[in-house]
Amino acid sequence: MAKTLRVVVPPHPLIAHWLTVLRHQGTPAALFRTAMEELGRWLSYEALRDWLPHRREVVQTPLASTEGTMIEASVPLLAIPVLPGGLHLWEGARQVLPNADLCLDGVPSGIEAQAGVVLLLDQINDGETLLSSLNRLQQEGVDGRRLRVITTICASPGLKRIGEAFPDITIHTACIDADLDEQNQILPGIGDPLQRLGIRSTQAT
Repeated sequence: MAKTLRVVVPPHPLIAHWLTVLRHQGTPAALFRTAMEELGRWLSYEALRDWLPHRREVVQTPLASTEGTMIEASVPLLAIPVLPGGLHLWEGARQVLPNADLCLDGVPSGIEAQAGVVLLLDQINDGETLLSSLNRLQQEGVDGRRLRVITTICASPGLKRIGEAFPDITIHTACIDADLDEQNQILPGIGDPLQRLGIRSTQAT
């Protein structure tokens, strides 16, 4: 069976709300930052729903014993924000990933064979930034089963390019927009996240 890129857009009103806050041109930088963090939290929550390793365990309540679910802490989990924009997604994601090891210097060398990886980036326009990280992860032996990508918004051209190169990954996002303009900005999109966050950078998004 051919592998197909899986893009999940959770139908959650809170996700839709914070996406709308990001889209609004009048949103100030502080609120834009909050919206990024909230999307990082809710999208990560959705991404972990059927992916986070867990086990059944019997516990004793004050009145009786019962069976519950515990996160399998023995399985390593790495969080890799693509800087600088992905760091704001991480600020929200860490609320649901308290045991994840944070990698601030990009994809680390020597990723453990069982480790799960959460890659966070502010948006996917032409796909170039994500492809660079995916190529590095592939060199470290990380395949789609061990990876979840979290991003605020995607453009269809970028997703097409990613799907052709890495069809086995799963992306969680708030929305898929159809087009890019001549500067590779997503339409209608959210504008330039770094500019709207008040971050000065000479690197391309």
